[in-house]
Amino acid sequence: MSLDAFWSGFGSPDLLQAIGRSLAGLPQPPRRIAVALSGGADSAMLAVHAAIFARRRNLELHCFHVHHGLQAPAERWQAHVHDLAQWLGVPCHSLVVRVDTASSAGIESAARDARYDALGQLAERMALQHILLAHHRNDQAETVILRLLRGSGPGGLAAMSDVTHRQGVTYLRPWLAVDRADILAQASQFFLISGWGPVQDPTNADDKYTRAAVRERLVPALNERWPGWQGTVTRHARQSAQVQEVLDEVAAQDFAGLAPDPDGISFSLAAWRLLSVARQALVLRYWLSLHGVRMPTEARLLDIMKQLRGLHAMGHDRQMQVKHGSVWVRCTRGRVWLDTGQGA
Repeated sequence: MSLDAFWSGFGSPDLLQAIGRSLAGLPQPPRRIAVALSGGADSAMLAVHAAIFARRRNLELHCFHVHHGLQAPAERWQAHVHDLAQWLGVPCHSLVVRVDTASSAGIESAARDARYDALGQLAERMALQHILLAHHRNDQAETVILRLLRGSGPGGLAAMSDVTHRQGVTYLRPWLAVDRADILAQASQFFLISGWGPVQDPTNADDKYTRAAVRERLVPALNERWPGWQGTVTRHARQSAQVQEVLDEVAAQDFAGLAPDPDGISFSLAAWRLLSVARQALVLRYWLSLHGVRMPTEARLLDIMKQLRGLHAMGHDRQMQVKHGSVWVRCTRGRVWLDTGQGA
């Protein structure tokens, strides 16, 4: 297949249309977008299809690669990714990050945070605000299972959203309804045309990592006993997302009644105390999510609520502070504050 024939004839119509629907669903479809390109089959095929789509729609496309440095062949992966981008005629930008392997949240979480921070830096550097991510239906189903096992509520079981916002960047997941088999089929065809094959990350099959354990141990059993279970689970995720939207509306109304400051950093403890226990928990989660803070476990949340209720009973002259991740929840003079500083 010639290069001209590739641009006019290659690509899955379903995958291309999914990208189009994702961009068309934005309030103002962008003219400049990026693809997060790790070098695996999923992100590579997203880059290929995005390049075809961008060429047909006259969009400016960039590829962003994050070099985690956690694997020995990472340097080769970076070069391999740039080879693909060059073949597609798309500029590719890489950023090397340092992952906190001693993070209390675990190396998987630390790597994810480092990756999003790097993507945000690259987006700012290239003055664009929209990045495509290659998560698909199989990823979504695994995420639901992981969050169910971790005891997540409706918000957690909603799993990944088609559109999310983080640090000024809009992330789009156009392929959440796409089965991975369709993506791999395109990767095989692309290899026959170009000779470029995706990289293989060994951690994806190493069950010492939580997601890999689900993929290697649970998924095969589910596939054998309940074929098509991914569709059922992802439908549950969509329904959970709808439930969470209603809960968010209730939480937003409750939070507005807590006399929050203009930045939403603090609110009235006395007003919070007037809510039911369930709505106290709901509004605390909402408050933390407003500021991009990771959701606490149920035990941690109950402990924070217990301390806030006990503090109120003792009077506003006492002070309280609870560490949660990298932030502090403090109470001073009858107001609950979120403090991102270090230490008391």
